[in-house]
Amino acid sequence: MKPVNNRLIRISFRADTAGGIRWKFQPQQSEVHVRPGETALAFYTATNPTDKAIDGISTYNVVPFEAGQYFNKIQCFCFEEQRLNPHEQVDMPVFFYIDPEFCEDPRMEDVDDIVLSYMFFESKPGLSLPLPGFLQPGSKSPHGGLSAAAS
Repeated sequence: MKPVNNRLIRISFRADTAGGIRWKFQPQQSEVHVRPGETALAFYTATNPTDKAIDGISTYNVVPFEAGQYFNKIQCFCFEEQRLNPHEQVDMPVFFYIDPEFCEDPRMEDVDDIVLSYMFFESKPGLSLPLPGFLQPGSKSPHGGLSAAAS
């Protein structure tokens, strides 16, 4: 894959926690600049300030939404659950690239900024997160017909 030299994209990083997880979670850098086709490495730091081990799982979001299909993670802490022992701090990598086809998409013509956000939730054995209403078995999908979860 060859980098696209005439296009520089700013990737900004955000971090948050939800669902009662008591971690401190933040990006180590606020932004990096990459050319489509060029790999980049960013780090997030998570700290467990409590006296007990906590398991967490993350979700991510790419804004603008349409750029998400071009944002490719090669290695990411988000691929699996993370355990932080009491008072442990870890650096978690995200190794990624923007697909060069980004430059061929007319919707991306004016997109020079992409935001990558992660949210960590506490994961507990046997606890499953609720599906959004449109994914509940037997519900109608927003596009008509039954949802995939119902099939």
